[in-house]
Amino acid sequence: MFKSLRERLAGWKEEAEADVTSGAIGDSGKKIKEDKLEEVLYDLEIALLESDVAFPVAKEIVDRLADDLKGKRIARDVGLAKGVEAALRDAITEALSVPPLDFFALLGKAPRPFVVMFVGVNGTGKTTTIAKLAYHIQKKGHTCVVAAADTFRAGAIEQLEKHAEAIGFKLIKHKAGADPAAVAFDAVEHARARGRDVVLIDTAGRMQTNQNLMDQMKKIKRVAKPNLTLYIGDALAGNDAIEQAKQFHEAVGIDGIILTKIDADAKGGAALSMAKTIGKPIVFVNLGQTYEDIRPFDTKWMVDRLLAEG
Repeated sequence: MFKSLRERLAGWKEEAEADVTSGAIGDSGKKIKEDKLEEVLYDLEIALLESDVAFPVAKEIVDRLADDLKGKRIARDVGLAKGVEAALRDAITEALSVPPLDFFALLGKAPRPFVVMFVGVNGTGKTTTIAKLAYHIQKKGHTCVVAAADTFRAGAIEQLEKHAEAIGFKLIKHKAGADPAAVAFDAVEHARARGRDVVLIDTAGRMQTNQNLMDQMKKIKRVAKPNLTLYIGDALAGNDAIEQAKQFHEAVGIDGIILTKIDADAKGGAALSMAKTIGKPIVFVNLGQTYEDIRPFDTKWMVDRLLAEG
């Protein structure tokens, strides 16, 4: 993510290097020169923006880093490069540290049926993500019902039918063009009548600028009364995904984020910005194409990924 910044820092680092500890930045050691720090902060802001970090989030990270480093000293056995990286790691961790949401812990304690509504634009992998979660929910011993409430696209219903056959969840569907809210309602009622544990509601890939479709999604939420509303965002979409998440949150209220295509994301800024912009946690990340390839979000894992070499 920060290749150019690393190259600049590499030219400044002292010969002696050691693992960075919490004592890397403090009141003893070599003082950071103001002009050098300004160069570092400028390069960092550019690196963040080039990595699809939203400007307000990039500015907050840079300002936090400036506060942490101005007038401070870096331990002699650490060097400028590793000292700055230690402070940067702390700043990014703080940006990602919105209150977490442990999906399976919440599921274990919630009344039945536990209803989850999924929103997001076309092409983010929403339907596949729902199938992956259904797979893991059933693997943990819970029963699952899926509502094919994306009735605007016949292909979405067919896709869920194939997943239902492969995984074994109950699929509630109507014909293409039917009222999506009616499908969601029927799925919840089916789960309640049959004593099922979880209902997952697929919705159309509504473009956030289409007010009619946004209103339809609000209707689904009123009818289904979901316990959670999760936004599924494409990590490759950059600042578009950040703006989409913001507008979905304003329209229907989002409780958490699932990031798809994170395995193909060379920049990572969207992940950093989405959580900070709407103040909601990343709950899961998608790492591949199989049903197994979804994992609960871990802040340290993401920070390590963002700051990885190369």
